[in-house]
Amino acid sequence: MATHKQLRNESDFDQLPNDVPISAIIADIAEKKGFIDYYLFVIEVKTKGSGKYLICRRYREFFNLHQALELQYSPEDPNRPSPNTCTLPTLPGKVFLGNKQEIAEGRIPELNTYMKTLLSLPTHVLLGDIIRMFFYQTEQDSHYKPTALRRLRPPTRKVKTAEPKMDLFASPRAEVLFNFSGNGKLELTMKSGEVVFLLRRVNADWLEGTVGDRTGIFPESFVKIIKPLPVIGSDGEGGGASEAGSYSCLRCYLLTPDGTDTRDVCVQEDITTQPSYQDLLLRMRNVFKVNDISLNYRDHEGDLIRILDNEDVQLMIKEGRGRWGQLNRPTNQFPWELHVTLASDFSVYNNDI
Repeated sequence: MATHKQLRNESDFDQLPNDVPISAIIADIAEKKGFIDYYLFVIEVKTKGSGKYLICRRYREFFNLHQALELQYSPEDPNRPSPNTCTLPTLPGKVFLGNKQEIAEGRIPELNTYMKTLLSLPTHVLLGDIIRMFFYQTEQDSHYKPTALRRLRPPTRKVKTAEPKMDLFASPRAEVLFNFSGNGKLELTMKSGEVVFLLRRVNADWLEGTVGDRTGIFPESFVKIIKPLPVIGSDGEGGGASEAGSYSCLRCYLLTPDGTDTRDVCVQEDITTQPSYQDLLLRMRNVFKVNDISLNYRDHEGDLIRILDNEDVQLMIKEGRGRWGQLNRPTNQFPWELHVTLASDFSVYNNDI
């Protein structure tokens, strides 16, 4: 505790409530396969009252935090600071090109320094809503289950252990009937004739499984079930299945003069998530392998409405949630659907006035 007191005078430190964060360090990074793939920083936060918990934050959340702090606490004239302003630490800048994992790893030392300096700012800043909300452990944070936390674990000697033998013929499995080329890292690429070992059911149409050292999701229609997954009872037990809510599925359609191509896109996002317009556009280009496209949704009358920005995405989600009870959908399917059209095709819209 003395170390943290050295960052501010003792009287200021004693004024802090016990639940105020006084230190934060990045314990690891975790890949998130959402509408776009990105990395989360897993942060261990310690409070004045000796509490300790984990939170997960993207770089974009650090960036938004810093912008809010600048707006609230940066002096208009750096040469004439006021009692309610302060000098903020420097946040590492955005990086637009490069390997996402390497970028995330490279940011860790600078972000650790940023948080250390942030938590040594004057008491009125530390007690403000901006910092308190950033370091607050949300319900989603509390559900995060760390697998490594590499930077918090002491170095240990590797001990050779005998791997348990698995009875492959007792495992749920299927034979691949048709070649399947997965879109992105989430989906499992398979070849006809391969045997895929089943892990769990994602929804009515998709399964998760393993071929060799590769794991991912795939449509059930591409395989022939040899031994099915155990049926999970209403109590949620059976077969050691993963959490049913770890994937959410978005139904999307590509509308062209030749017909309609329907896809279920599965992501590691909660169905309450509101993606950005840009994230959706990039994901749909990748799914349908077409660049010059427009995003749309259907209103309550069934007419297509073109999406142009984040506000339109918000309207689409509001429209979908309003009709949630009227449609029979799986619990892990988004309440809204995307209709993708060619950007130059205006014939799909109702032009009646």
